[in-house]
Amino acid sequence: MRSLCSSLPTAEPGSVVTLEGWVHRRRELARVTFLVVRDRSGLAQVVLPAGTDVPPEETPIRVVGTATANAQAPGGVEVTEATVTALSEPADTPVVELWRPTLDASLPTLLDHAATTWRHPQQRAKWELAAASLRGFRSTLDDQGFTEIATPKFVESATESGANVFAVDYFGRPAYLAQSPQFYKQQLVGVFERVYEVGPVFRAEPHDTVRHLAEYVSLDVELGFIRDHRDVIACLRDTVAGMVAGIHEHAGDAVERLGITVPEVPAELPVLHFREALEIAGAPADEPDLNPGHERALGEWAMREHGSDFVVVEGYPTASRAFYSHPDPDEPHWSRSFDLLFRGLELVSGAQRLHRYADYVATLEQRGYPYEPYASYVEAFRRGIPPHGGFAIGLERWVARLVEAANIREVTLFPRDLHRLTP
Repeated sequence: MRSLCSSLPTAEPGSVVTLEGWVHRRRELARVTFLVVRDRSGLAQVVLPAGTDVPPEETPIRVVGTATANAQAPGGVEVTEATVTALSEPADTPVVELWRPTLDASLPTLLDHAATTWRHPQQRAKWELAAASLRGFRSTLDDQGFTEIATPKFVESATESGANVFAVDYFGRPAYLAQSPQFYKQQLVGVFERVYEVGPVFRAEPHDTVRHLAEYVSLDVELGFIRDHRDVIACLRDTVAGMVAGIHEHAGDAVERLGITVPEVPAELPVLHFREALEIAGAPADEPDLNPGHERALGEWAMREHGSDFVVVEGYPTASRAFYSHPDPDEPHWSRSFDLLFRGLELVSGAQRLHRYADYVATLEQRGYPYEPYASYVEAFRRGIPPHGGFAIGLERWVARLVEAANIREVTLFPRDLHRLTP
């Protein structure tokens, strides 16, 4: 039976163990050869006679030997009297030395050879944070009565005006890759009341920046029977707290390997109106949105005034938000929409949505949008959709801010951007 490297320290001394993993490193000394094996759980040391033929680094192997106590070995136990069997042909020399504590390579090199470079323990740790966050995301919403959904990624119209879309030939007629599951999750509030989805979204925006991707993982949430957008913000707070809890529960080793500080989510998120946010950021009062410099200034303010890595900005101008955003009934110039900033970067967009058919018809007409491309979406609101709202979290942005990455591509398994379509 196979033993994981992490379980080797608990093996009874003198017992026979079987390890399977990759050759992480070979060190040939005058009297012995040290072999370090790596599997999904960590590293283990194997001691072999000098001159033993060991496959090259990154070759998958099986090791059968005796668990032997040694205080200098990882976990205090190593494998001796071992036989090593290659499980594939000898691996080619990797472009980077994966046994080194850190990867000394440029970002393009890391991305070009991602299938190999993600094997490095520190690289793996970044996605382990993402996976743990997803576990926390799902479990939190499951506990609150949400239903996970899966919506189409081929759509007949753009979800959000102003954002470029990827057009595709769909059996001879035009279609688009979905910018979000927005239309479908709203419709499904009329079925399940509370829904969420984890899936890819596509943005054909020609941004060549450290914070944008053409394809990323979106964590979408929509909930019905709300009073206003503050109910959505409360749900968002609990969801982010659940993601943090997921990291503590499932990725503590990754946190330690990366040496990062996991944020604390306050019981109530600090909330600013958009007007206040512009003042704090030193921006003109007629700005329609926040730019990256404004976001950084607000992140510094939140930490200084509230000791918080998070701050919510609500009440963006209605005209600058998606057409389905609900205006403030008392001041229709402002919307019941919001963004969550995390360490000075926009992480989440959300809002209370319109839920009455007549409001959709009026809004489309007011904005000059034709009805027909949105007909199948808007018609659903003639059949009883409750007051609702939701939000979307960008998974890669979340992890990038967790690890203080300089570029979002550092935490994306196989990035798709303005220039990259492989690997």
